Amino acid sequence: MAGRQTLRYHAAVMSFRPETLRGALDQGRLAGQIDYRLARNALVREFHKGRLSRLDLCDAHPDLLRAAINVGEDSREDCPICAETKVRLVSYLFGPRLPPSGTCVSSKREMARLTRGTKDLACYVVEVCPNCSWNHLAQAFTIGGSAKARSGSS
Repeated sequence: MAGRQTLRYHAAVMSFRPETLRGALDQGRLAGQIDYRLARNALVREFHKGRLSRLDLCDAHPDLLRAAINVGEDSREDCPICAETKVRLVSYLFGPRLPPSGTCVSSKREMARLTRGTKDLACYVVEVCPNCSWNHLAQAFTIGGSAKARSGSS
């Protein structure tokens, strides 16, 4: 079978490092943030059409619920599933000098303290309803780093 090429597939490893969020780099600057509203709205539409049950969507982990209740930030948005309470926003940071499982950020002061330095951190914001356990990833973006690192200078 001369001339026949063998294709080799390599398993991709999922990473939560900040580089995975960067996308295309523009002269060393970060590309921006990822907003998951379209995916969220599609799930909510499927729920309202009866194609997804409340059990399919309202499955927040107990630790996520605890974080939402104790340190989550209030939002102005009603829960799209139960419409009884406002969703709460919980932020997690991943990156160098942080535990592999990330850190749940409890205040803006803590966020500022953790983002000081030269490395960028990946931030994930999850919306959670403490009433019905709805949860969905709302945004992902990079944060932190020095102005020198952001401008692309060495």
